[in-house]
Amino acid sequence: MATTLKGARLLSIVVALGLGAACAPNPSPGALYVVRRPPPVRAEVIGVAPRPGLVWIGGFWRWGGADYAWVPGRWAAPARGNRLWTPGHWRHTRRGWYWVEGRWR
Repeated sequence: MATTLKGARLLSIVVALGLGAACAPNPSPGALYVVRRPPPVRAEVIGVAPRPGLVWIGGFWRWGGADYAWVPGRWAAPARGNRLWTPGHWRHTRRGWYWVEGRWR
């Protein structure tokens, strides 16, 4: 029975590469779709920036192929000509969940 449950879990993970543009609002090329909802975002303690001019980029859940793994937040220097970080987020469609990368503005 354990093998059946393991197989069912594997079948519950749907991966579609480069498909779904018609039903997903602006997925990136090669979007990876995951059936299971990502866990809630973790609360992070944000200390003082190690030097002036850095921007906090919050942590997020990354899909690792079998489960989600937490990627901790970090301080980063803005990309040249930008000052605002728009955080990445998980977006849901009929195909499942896919990651939208954060970006500088």
